[in-house]
Amino acid sequence: MLKMLALDRFTILLFVMVILATFVPVSGHAADIFGVITTAAIAILFFLHGAKLSREAVVEGLMHWKLHALVFAFTFAIFPILGLAARPVLVPMLGQELYWGFLFMCFLPSTVQSSIAFTSVAQGNVASAICSASFSNLVGMFITPVLVSLFILGESKHDFDPTASIIQITLLLLVPFVLGQILRPYIFPYLKAMPKLVKAFDQGSILMVVYGAFSSAVVAGLWQQVSGTTLALLILACSVFLTIIMLLALYIPRWLGFNRADQKAVFFCGSKKTLASGVPMAQILFIGQPLGMIVLPIMIFHQIQLMVCGVIANYWAKQSSGEL
Repeated sequence: MLKMLALDRFTILLFVMVILATFVPVSGHAADIFGVITTAAIAILFFLHGAKLSREAVVEGLMHWKLHALVFAFTFAIFPILGLAARPVLVPMLGQELYWGFLFMCFLPSTVQSSIAFTSVAQGNVASAICSASFSNLVGMFITPVLVSLFILGESKHDFDPTASIIQITLLLLVPFVLGQILRPYIFPYLKAMPKLVKAFDQGSILMVVYGAFSSAVVAGLWQQVSGTTLALLILACSVFLTIIMLLALYIPRWLGFNRADQKAVFFCGSKKTLASGVPMAQILFIGQPLGMIVLPIMIFHQIQLMVCGVIANYWAKQSSGEL
């Protein structure tokens, strides 16, 4: 493991992004520009995925309802149940406010771009990953506020309008993907001649998300809001929780008879939570609440999941290519 970490350039770059964001975070106008660049990179990534995938693979991905149902169960059933069950342990350990944030993290939808990118790097079922991750985010715009109002706020006093988020997801993910599908006869020959191009956008977009997300946390005063001991306990709680979820996401698809490519899609889509959608939701749902403490658990969990998934995705990619 140490040898693999030492020699894996992508894993090293993930840690470099976190360190860089800690000491040189992007902020202000530069953060706005960086956000635009990241958005463009994600759009290009989905355009390339659309151009790369055959129509048959897309149709198969759309029809794979068993896989989508399992990812949905992980995201909006298993995660919340485990989060609620952990209350007797986490409240004394973290305090009520951080536990609320931890539970809010459990109610969030899956990530989109990183789930798909990791699935692609690991040579999993990208078509199904695109459908599952996108569906998770669309449905999460409705389910997450309901879960928050039931188990955190008791009775939500604020309406949640998902229209803007749905339009944003559609424009950012679906439209480029469909455009790539339309232009596939013209684009695919170039992609075939440059097989490393999509992988570069896969990994590059993940690195940009890590740096941008962690920069936002640092600028918001991440290191001033909690003590070192509490932060260490939160990191431990997130790590243990992620380990449990990943073990379930690894073995349950095997027990249910999914093939190897589908197992990878379920693993990456079902074990992750979104920071990009989580922070805007928190700003709407937790008006008047300690927002910094609410979003801190998802910030920590997000960084850990990206780093761990980066190692696993590259390990599986080497397995598939016969390098291990």
